[in-house]
Amino acid sequence: MSTFAKPENALKRAEELITVGQKQEALQALHDLITSRRYRAWQKTLERIMFKYVELCVDMRRGRFAKDGLIQYRIVCQQVNINSLEEVIKHFMHLATERAELARSQAQALEEALDVEDLEADKRPEDLMLSYVSGEKGKDRSDRELVTPWFKFLWETYRTVLEILRNNSKLEGLYAMTAHRAFQFCKQYKRTTEFRRLCEIIRNHLANLNKYRDQRDRPDLSAPESLQLYLDTRFEQLRVATELELWQEAFRSIEDIHGLMCLVKKTPKASLMVVYYAKLTEIFWISSSHLYHAYAWLKLFSLQKSFNKNLSQKDLQLIASSVVLAALSVPPYDYSHGVSHLELEHEKERNLKVASLIGFDVEPRSDGKEVLSRTGLLTELVSKGVMSCVTQEVKDLYHLLEHEFIPLDLAPKVQPLLVKISKLGGKLSSASSLPEIQMSQYVPALEKLATLRLLQQVSQVYQTMKIENLSKMISFFNFAVVEKIFVDAIKHNFIAMKVDHMKGAVFFGRQNLESDGLRDHLALFAESLSKARVMIYPPLKKEQKLGDTVSGLAETVQKEHKRLLARKSIIEKRKEEQERQLLEMEREEESKRLKLQKITEEAEQRRLASECEQRKNQRILKEIEERELEEARALQLETEKRSKKKGKKPVLGEKITKQTLMELALSEQLRERQEMEKKLQRLAKTMDYLERAKREEAAPLVEAAYQKRLVEEADIHEREEQQEIELSRQRHAGDLEEKRRLGRMLENKQIFQERVVSFREAEFNRLRMERRDRINQIIQTRKQEREIQRKMIYYLRSEEERLRRLHEEEEARKHEEAERRRQEEAEHKAKLDEVAEKQRQRDRELEEKDKKWREEVFGKSTAMAPGPADPPAVARPSEPAPTVPAAAAAPSSGKYVPRFKRQQAEGAELAPPPETDKWGGGSRMDDRTTQPNDKWRDDRRPSYGGGASRSTWSSSRNRER
Repeated sequence: MSTFAKPENALKRAEELITVGQKQEALQALHDLITSRRYRAWQKTLERIMFKYVELCVDMRRGRFAKDGLIQYRIVCQQVNINSLEEVIKHFMHLATERAELARSQAQALEEALDVEDLEADKRPEDLMLSYVSGEKGKDRSDRELVTPWFKFLWETYRTVLEILRNNSKLEGLYAMTAHRAFQFCKQYKRTTEFRRLCEIIRNHLANLNKYRDQRDRPDLSAPESLQLYLDTRFEQLRVATELELWQEAFRSIEDIHGLMCLVKKTPKASLMVVYYAKLTEIFWISSSHLYHAYAWLKLFSLQKSFNKNLSQKDLQLIASSVVLAALSVPPYDYSHGVSHLELEHEKERNLKVASLIGFDVEPRSDGKEVLSRTGLLTELVSKGVMSCVTQEVKDLYHLLEHEFIPLDLAPKVQPLLVKISKLGGKLSSASSLPEIQMSQYVPALEKLATLRLLQQVSQVYQTMKIENLSKMISFFNFAVVEKIFVDAIKHNFIAMKVDHMKGAVFFGRQNLESDGLRDHLALFAESLSKARVMIYPPLKKEQKLGDTVSGLAETVQKEHKRLLARKSIIEKRKEEQERQLLEMEREEESKRLKLQKITEEAEQRRLASECEQRKNQRILKEIEERELEEARALQLETEKRSKKKGKKPVLGEKITKQTLMELALSEQLRERQEMEKKLQRLAKTMDYLERAKREEAAPLVEAAYQKRLVEEADIHEREEQQEIELSRQRHAGDLEEKRRLGRMLENKQIFQERVVSFREAEFNRLRMERRDRINQIIQTRKQEREIQRKMIYYLRSEEERLRRLHEEEEARKHEEAERRRQEEAEHKAKLDEVAEKQRQRDRELEEKDKKWREEVFGKSTAMAPGPADPPAVARPSEPAPTVPAAAAAPSSGKYVPRFKRQQAEGAELAPPPETDKWGGGSRMDDRTTQPNDKWRDDRRPSYGGGASRSTWSSSRNRER
């Protein structure tokens, strides 16, 4: 960081660096000087330094350096000379604008050069790739590189200046001028993204102004000059937003203006309010909010009629006609039909907000109707006398659409009026702030309204109508458009109708429920018929009438009974619905109560926390006061010692605080500084006197020395001129002699030149042929390599394809083999299950035979020798049957038997072990018999010829397995 004794030295150093082309070092030197704490007192030299500094920043497009420097300079001259800061900022903006315009004038295609979405965005990846790939840059990209950086810098300049000047009461005018210039920049070059950011910046500045009310040098919005500047800025923002067709930003600008009006509790001038409502009409018309558009026109009409004294009758008629046509363009049905309660609340809040923007004093009404409505608007038009100012065509159209009932002749009468109205309009001569009025913009909405009125009136007269007849009656649109219109009307419960395209007819009225108008017509028709019947057929005698009454009494009683039952059910349903609503209300009240209780508890917690925080702050403040009191006492002692050393009377007092002592010290330092400045001024004056005296004495001597030097230099010049002439003559003569000497060798030189040229030409041709042959050889070699590579790739791909096919075939074969094995196993298992079932059947038969044999044997033995002793051994009627080995019994259970077990079973067929019970016991008898008896019975069990065949089959089956 460079340090300079005086600011002038830094300026000289910067100029020297600029002269040698080192602008970055010069900028850094000036930046170090401006941000240094040594030069915080304003002087004229600092202003010249700032001019040079901003010039360097603009030349090098260093926006951040410019911002830092201007912030530091604002700190320096805020309280001393604020006009200097204003001049520097104006010079800065002038330089940036001038350089941007110069770059723009150098570019040939401005639209292409400025085709950037965001001036603050970096380059896109595709632009970088294009700049690296393409060898030559086109004119469009050269224009982009020339113009866009300067416009980026100009935009950054506007942002920097607005940030520096924000919320400064001494520079409000410059702030407003900068905002206007930034708006014009966005408007001129169609910078929509930058305009949105600019609006947000200005909006944040105003929010911070209201947030920090104790800020130093804060603008006072209650002052008329400050308020007018802020309003002018917002109205300029509104104008530019509408010209750029940024309708959302325009509406936000309207909200800013309204918020500013509410903040200061003042109404702007009538001329500004005319612009306000004129822009509101445009915004609401673009957003298809026809009701709000009509209310804005009504307010605009009232303003023009009240404050514009130069308003002509023709202009008043045009404005009044616009108001009425805008009111008629509002759809006649209610958009709140069928929507939820939440949506209704949102719509109500929106209406209240828009009504406050338009300027109506709206209070919440008890009847629950809409604040802004079409009916109320038309009533207000009549009450305020707007209808008396409109043209005759508009008045006739109003009566046709709102008061007449002519369903068959409505469209033919409305059509010529709309043609005449579409030709009305033009620029107002006595209201320059209003836009050009075009009545033709209301024609589509009026045609739609006429169609709705025609459908509404036709639905009250007709019940069914052909589509062809209805299309002929409505000459504005084709039937497809008419169908869209009445679908929207049906959706909002304006009319009730349906279209049957198969029958080619339109049916009016709701199913199972007559409309109000039709019900009234039928009631009147019934009364008329009743009167005619009485006139045609006079009433009979009283006896006959009584007989008729008695005869029809039973039917009447039954009908009345049914009606009462239906009414009772309806009453019950209503009671249930009412109870359900009461329960819902109770639940809602309970939830509200819990919510309120929770809010109360949270508020109590916050209160306790705030009280705790307050006590903590009080304790801290008390400690700070005690510390300051101790510091004040120490400063008092130090001041007394210093005043004793200087021989002055010390300041005494027990109530002297730290602030008082600091003020005394500052006043003492200021007095000493003033004395030093006076001494320096006297010394400077003495030095000026001495320097002036020396220069007065030296002036004659300097003049004499100057004259003497002139004479000497004239003599020296003459001598040097003669010497130069003589040398030139000698040089010319030598050159002529050299030319004659070299002229004899001219022919030899040409011969040598031709020989060298021919040799070099032959060498060049030889090298060119060699290079061509070498290139052809390289090309052939590379072709062969590519051919080999293609063949290798083809071979590898073919081999991969072959291997893939082989792999797929192998997988298919394995899959088929596995499937075949599964099928064989399933068939084998089914056979085994069948054989096992047959075996179990034979076992059951054997058990039955065995049981019968036991009963016979034991019955006989009991009859012959009853007693506690064991029964004697009785021989079986047949030899004992061989038991089935384990290996033979295995197939009945469907289990696998190893080969060695099957061999053991085949070897043990001649001497089988005793057969065991299939439930795992040692006997087939009852558990109450003893073990010896069981063994005796098992040894002597007769065989019925089934065991041998069963064991033989089991062995053969095991061998097969």
